Amino acid sequence: MKTLQNHLIGVDQGDVPLFSDFEDGGEMWTGQGPREKRRTIPFSSPFRQPPAVHLSISMLDADTAAAVRLELKPEAVTREGFDIVCRTWLDTRIARMRVTWLAIGSLPHEDDWDLI
Repeated sequence: MKTLQNHLIGVDQGDVPLFSDFEDGGEMWTGQGPREKRRTIPFSSPFRQPPAVHLSISMLDADTAAAVRLELKPEAVTREGFDIVCRTWLDTRIARMRVTWLAIGSLPHEDDWDLI
């Protein structure tokens, strides 16, 4: 569980296209085996500590000739941003995908001390 340490709570959110591989013959659409797409997302302003990040698929265009195998998760979460990571494998073909994200965490407070 992530605990929030002050009354200043920040919520940042967005909806971003992750990839559109059918337009240019990209590997998520034409490839076989393990494949990955990654996009770095900056927050509007830094959190006090790395926030909790939630991802959701807001649009998925996939070939239905094979099973849709998909892993979607946030990685490298920092105070300033994170990476959206999408992985697929075997014969799954994904033409394009859009992801909605939500980050919730403590914000810096003017009374915070930075002891070095």
